[in-house]
Amino acid sequence: MNKQQLIEKIATEGQISKAQAEHILNVTVENIKKTVKKGDDVKIVGFGTFTKAKRKARMGRNPQTGKAIKIPAGWYPKFRPGAEFKQTVK
Repeated sequence: MNKQQLIEKIATEGQISKAQAEHILNVTVENIKKTVKKGDDVKIVGFGTFTKAKRKARMGRNPQTGKAIKIPAGWYPKFRPGAEFKQTVK
């Protein structure tokens, strides 16, 4: 499912316009991004938790040349699914 399909589903099931559904989805995603960027967790009960995690520096390989390269440490977003979501997927 891509973003447009999700918007259509939200609009249909929520009985709202596609424009309203797109706005709601965009605002939700932007707020999750801003909150995680600050270092706070976003916990949605039954769905999961979005967090900010630190990745250590490591060595990697350039896939074109095979030459070893150093990948610097950095921050990345992390998602941990909730128990209810895990159970639904099983």
